[in-house]
Amino acid sequence: MHLHNEFAPDSVEARDLRALLHPSTNLKLHQEHGPTVHERADGVYLWDNKGKQYLEGMAGLWCTALGYGNKELAAVAEEQMRKMSYSQLFAGRTNEPSVLLAERLIEMAPMDGGRVFFGLSGSDANDTQIKLLWYYNNAIGRPEKKKIISRKRGYHGITIASGSLTGIPTFHTEFDLPLPGVMHVTCPHYYSEGLPGETEVQFVDRLLAELEQLILQEGAETIAAFIAEPIQGAGGVVVPPQGYLPRVAQLLAEHDILFIDDEVICGFGRTGQPFGAQTFGIKPTTMSLAKALSSAYLPISAVLLPDFMHDAFVSRSDELGNFGHGFTYSGHPVCAAVALRNLEIMDEMDLYTHANRIGKVFQERLRAFADHPLVGEVRGEGLIAAVELVQEKQPRKPFNLADGVGAYCSAACQDAGVILRNLGDNVAFCPPLIINEDQVDELISKFAVGLDATLAWTKSNRLI
Repeated sequence: MHLHNEFAPDSVEARDLRALLHPSTNLKLHQEHGPTVHERADGVYLWDNKGKQYLEGMAGLWCTALGYGNKELAAVAEEQMRKMSYSQLFAGRTNEPSVLLAERLIEMAPMDGGRVFFGLSGSDANDTQIKLLWYYNNAIGRPEKKKIISRKRGYHGITIASGSLTGIPTFHTEFDLPLPGVMHVTCPHYYSEGLPGETEVQFVDRLLAELEQLILQEGAETIAAFIAEPIQGAGGVVVPPQGYLPRVAQLLAEHDILFIDDEVICGFGRTGQPFGAQTFGIKPTTMSLAKALSSAYLPISAVLLPDFMHDAFVSRSDELGNFGHGFTYSGHPVCAAVALRNLEIMDEMDLYTHANRIGKVFQERLRAFADHPLVGEVRGEGLIAAVELVQEKQPRKPFNLADGVGAYCSAACQDAGVILRNLGDNVAFCPPLIINEDQVDELISKFAVGLDATLAWTKSNRLI
């Protein structure tokens, strides 16, 4: 294997290239250029192993809500590890941190929450959602009601089942996904999906008609659920048009189809409210939670279920002798203790109010880039946003993705000292919720440097 000439054979970079298979990475480019090694982090900043400081503009992977280096969370983890490092939930066993966290989530959730199932990632949460839907409909005598409707550009995970729910081609190609029984409807992004002359209201009408037509075509008696992120994160930070999600929820209720709310990214203050469902005015049937649930200090996820589903599980598992689903680390006491303290700290800091206030400042300052020659749209809510880079603004003419404009911009921003993420030619922003106004200014200034460098590069390469 060819190693980058810069790297000494015993360096972390060279050893990475020999030992690791990286997720969501262009493996050939990685082999040629090698990794960036993050060495330490504190608050909203990271440092690499060469001493360069970066402002964290992506909260890791949409997850480090409380930022890095929170000593209270480290202390809670140590205390719980010393007291009881592991305990299972199988066969009726329990532990106090899991019970307390479950109670807290049921109290917080904007749904008729009855029970909480714990896992480790957003992917396994959505995988669990599918299994529990199938189990539920079998248990109540509706074995034909199994299909799930998702949306193009939705991201719901990368396991075989949750990866099928995901509506991004990269996560399907060569993996033989999606599985049968998963259907995808149009992404609710007016800027990219609206037809010439179509108003936003007409766009929403068309998407609702498409969804209803699919339900009628497949038969509501065969469709178990519809899954949606309030804001589609990895699909480009797509903010739905006004009224879209409440109308979807109403249509689903009319056809007895459950609404799965994927709050893995939006949950716990990201949109300026505790949950994205509250920001967009919906009351889901079930919810998937992860990421900011522990601010990524330890891996943990949760599925919230209504009592009527749990009641069906109780009856059927008694007949079968067991409820046959669960993970070794479901309700891991250390993860649960850290997650619980994370939520308490958020309350003590009044972090949702802070995120709402700073989010308004952040969105206003980011929207100042709308007139930049490369920018087609700036969109977002709270402390999550995207800037879409286009060849021409109106009518929208995207760059050829093979030109790598978004990837260049992300790299230029990193050179300028801010970590952002390109999703195609959408540059995504998702800073830790603890970011302050001065740090927002710093983020915006460094993004401006990266964006202008990208403009110069596109001109020199005759892409515009």
